[in-house]
Amino acid sequence: MIFEKLGICSMPQFVRFMHDLVPLKEDPDVVVTDLRYGTIPVKLYQPKVSSCTPRLGIVFYHGGGMLLGSLRTHNAICCHLSKKSDSVVLAVGYRKLPQHKFPVALRDCIAATIHFLKSLNKYGVDPDRVVVCGDSVGGGVAAVICQRYLSCPDLPKIRAQILIYASLQGVDFQLPSYQQNKNVPLASRDFFFHCWSTVLDINPSWKSTIMKGAHLPAEFWEKYRKWLGAENIPERFKKRPYEPKNSEPLNESAYLETSLALDSINSPLIAEDEVVSQLPETFIVSCEYDLLRDDSLLYKKRLEDLGVPVTWHHMEDGFHGVLSTLDMGCLHFPCSMRILDAMVHFLKGL
Repeated sequence: MIFEKLGICSMPQFVRFMHDLVPLKEDPDVVVTDLRYGTIPVKLYQPKVSSCTPRLGIVFYHGGGMLLGSLRTHNAICCHLSKKSDSVVLAVGYRKLPQHKFPVALRDCIAATIHFLKSLNKYGVDPDRVVVCGDSVGGGVAAVICQRYLSCPDLPKIRAQILIYASLQGVDFQLPSYQQNKNVPLASRDFFFHCWSTVLDINPSWKSTIMKGAHLPAEFWEKYRKWLGAENIPERFKKRPYEPKNSEPLNESAYLETSLALDSINSPLIAEDEVVSQLPETFIVSCEYDLLRDDSLLYKKRLEDLGVPVTWHHMEDGFHGVLSTLDMGCLHFPCSMRILDAMVHFLKGL
């Protein structure tokens, strides 16, 4: 932040620079290839051992609020996934803020996914077993892509989606987890709001109004309460301090500036029933000490209510971003391996 205030470089640029200083660990059992789909950098992970049958394919979108994160920060996750589930993993290095405004990152992810889906034979991937997967904002991207490409006749159908503490809505900031975990490191409410407002190009001066729910009209809350209401969240998640709050009267100017958040490409949690009911089998991980915990709980309920098979794992000792500690030595948290093992078990069952 000091460098940013001095005009030397932005905070995201500095953090990405520091991340890139860490050398990548190689796995002798996985072949990693750096490719470009047009201008989009991607990494392809393939088990070194040959297979006589087509493999499972995974398209992975990394987290980081579209400000941080990279192919390097999630290299270990993709390596482990490829090796342990015997799958071909494609990680997408989408362009990020602040240099590239919304929806550049989403377009990059869509373009790379389509290119991969059209090249499955080249990579030895079974067209009936392609999974989209992501953590944090990458999980949100996976959910959006699943919704957008439900019935594309010229593309293989997506078999399943894996959503790891995914960011699935940007309209209600008063849910229990947004209050209980507002000061938890790595993904505080202030940092989430910074990412959200930067992505949607919303003036940060609206923060107080948005946090009180005064940026949306009464008819919105009436329509979407059946999906967003805290009554949809199991009581066990409300034991820590939480104060139910009613939204305040509409601020028309705030609504005009933030209305883009109501689009399902930014809030897949509020997509219409006819879309959500057609989604493929879903694997969801939520973490107790995560601002976005309730996004996962609410999406899980919507999917189940509409008949979509859901496998859900809740990490009582987990926090936002914990999966990325997988290969961090003494900074590694045990639940990161439990998340990975659960993902692998799910993938092997497809």
